Amino acid sequence: MQFHHLLLTQRARWKMGYLCAFIALILICVYALAVGAIWIWPWTPHNALQSELLWQLRLPRLCAALAIGAALSASGAVLQVLLGNPLAEPGILGISGGASLALVGVIFLLPFAPSPWISMAAAMFGALVFTLILVMLARHRKVSMSRLLLIGVALGILSSAVVTWAFYFSSDLNLRQLMYWLMGSVSGTTWPQLSVLFLMIPAIVWLCFQGKSLDLLMLGENHAKQLGLDVTRLRWRLIAIVALLVGASVALGGIIGFVGLVVPHLLRMAFNSNNRFLVPLSALVGGGLLAFADTLSRVILPSAELPLGVVTTTLGAPVFIWLLLRHE
Repeated sequence: MQFHHLLLTQRARWKMGYLCAFIALILICVYALAVGAIWIWPWTPHNALQSELLWQLRLPRLCAALAIGAALSASGAVLQVLLGNPLAEPGILGISGGASLALVGVIFLLPFAPSPWISMAAAMFGALVFTLILVMLARHRKVSMSRLLLIGVALGILSSAVVTWAFYFSSDLNLRQLMYWLMGSVSGTTWPQLSVLFLMIPAIVWLCFQGKSLDLLMLGENHAKQLGLDVTRLRWRLIAIVALLVGASVALGGIIGFVGLVVPHLLRMAFNSNNRFLVPLSALVGGGLLAFADTLSRVILPSAELPLGVVTTTLGAPVFIWLLLRHE
């Protein structure tokens, strides 16, 4: 009887969390579309200039921020289970760095501007390589949590150094301007670039339905196999989907750190580790958080725009330090 009451209480908390997140997401979306040099309320009549700003600049940018935030947060929640590391996150583990390294390599090698699909394929390949390295180290070498984090940070620093050297020796102004984008930005996102959402959205939805399998995986590989879970098949599918989402996120908005760590980890602390509810809520909260951070990047300075990655790092780095100290 007490267990049944506790289960109902936990489900009620999750439902309340979903409701609050959904309301906050709506308010953030309305504010993101309205705020700017010209305030535009989406439900009021618009002139030609307002319609252009709303439909060709602000709405594509908002869609990109929502998709990237949802992708990184859901990926972070899955990586924390997959690697058995509560501080796992695509940016901290260097996976985003691998995606950016492969993407910059394609930009340098191709004599023409790559399409969004080529960019995403390159970024996905780089993310997949770095993810495989971390998974193999975690499984076969039995690397400790702290050492795995250090290896991920080192991979990220290495990829960042290679990208920086490439831009330093480049004389192309467009490549130098791309450095700003790699700091994390959805500024200037167009509808054709959002074609990658046709892959990202189904991948996010698929991850949201893997909560039960992730809960079994948290029990341990042997227990999960005894309960009928094909652990090897699930692991490779999760690796592929995470690489796809991280690669697409980097191709769309550059390197945006800490969202995949802060959102799922704080939700685990606030509720519990029931992945059936955690992964979808992480996607919902992550999308809203990144949309809010992008809006801040536009309005926090009166005459300039901050890179989105700088805003998320500023918000997330203190939380990451606190989480590290908490897990000592």
